[in-house]
Amino acid sequence: MTKLRRHRSKFLSGQAWLSLLITKLTILTLVLLGLPGCRTEKSSNELTISAAVSLKDAFNEIAELNQKRNEAKIHFNFGASGTLQKQIESGAPVDVFASAGAKQMDELAAKGLIVSSTRKDFARNLLVLITPANNTALNSFADLAKAEVKKVSIGNPKTVPAGQYTEQTFNKLNLLQQIQSKLIYAEDVRQVLDYVVRDEVDAGVVYSSDALSAGTKIKVVARAADDSHDAILYPIAVLKESHQQEAAQKFIDLVLSAEGQRILAKHGFVAIK
Repeated sequence: MTKLRRHRSKFLSGQAWLSLLITKLTILTLVLLGLPGCRTEKSSNELTISAAVSLKDAFNEIAELNQKRNEAKIHFNFGASGTLQKQIESGAPVDVFASAGAKQMDELAAKGLIVSSTRKDFARNLLVLITPANNTALNSFADLAKAEVKKVSIGNPKTVPAGQYTEQTFNKLNLLQQIQSKLIYAEDVRQVLDYVVRDEVDAGVVYSSDALSAGTKIKVVARAADDSHDAILYPIAVLKESHQQEAAQKFIDLVLSAEGQRILAKHGFVAIK
């Protein structure tokens, strides 16, 4: 529980410094590995893809398909979309970025860091309230205000799109002020899921795709109404500094293909309307 306490709504004074250190170390690691985009000797048939952690299972499967076709070898960097955005802005060597929100991609586009013509929305998602499998007290978002509910985990809205959507939903339902002291902020949406799976919190808010990946370890008790938050769109684009733009575009094409879309649907993502 010590780890959990570090993610309460009142952060430790050194957390901003720690976040910056982690970002710098991640960038340094990518450079030392000699991955695409670095000015070091490396294979011309490799890609570095930074992607929202909610895409991990689906993208790993798409990468296997990519590998079978003798396309580029893929190195993934999964994390919170906002954190990945900051890494790219700081010079991390990345060929493709896939975000769980338009905001992060918009900000990179405004700074001229993506090839705008390659940007595509490739999936949607839903926001759901989950509890440990043995839950009997929660049946709706409104129940989060109950006195017996002590801890509710959400992604940190500063860097995690799911957290941003969750805050919008809480505000729409006039819940945020009532439950602010109960919130446990997580580094990404998969950490929220882990807290719930381990029964360390009473509830959490994640994407429906994440809930699907947990199977019977958790219980989905409610879905956020579509009009309670911004549309959950996943955009993907090639980075302007990529040295492997042709291979990067081939990966995007695979994600957008019928095969890629079937894999995404299998993992709980919703097709673009």
